[in-house]
Amino acid sequence: QVQLVESGGGLVQAGGSLRLSCAASGRTFSSYVMGWFRQAPGKQREFVAACSRSDGITEYSDSVKGRFTISRDNAKNTVYLQMNSLKPEDTAVYFCAARLGTQTYMTESRYSYWGQGTQVTVSS
Repeated sequence: QVQLVESGGGLVQAGGSLRLSCAASGRTFSSYVMGWFRQAPGKQREFVAACSRSDGITEYSDSVKGRFTISRDNAKNTVYLQMNSLKPEDTAVYFCAARLGTQTYMTESRYSYWGQGTQVTVSS
């Protein structure tokens, strides 16, 4: 099992950038597929991005393709979400998620471990 802690959220103007980090506990971080989800007030939690354990495979929702980049540093037990060209519609609480395995998924039920979330607010 792993524990996940997100950080890096904040307030940014439209068009700006933020970099989220998710620090994971444990010695087997490289065994986990990592993902990012987000949830806006009154909205259902939605998939944002995911990355494989170490093969460089990434997956993005259509709404963030070309703007967000997910990456990981297994030596630091950390996964990142670089967010560029932010829009007000990106405002949400962003959650880091993890699952054991080798494949990336877009469905939140596939992920067993979740962080507490970090708030991202994009002003117009």
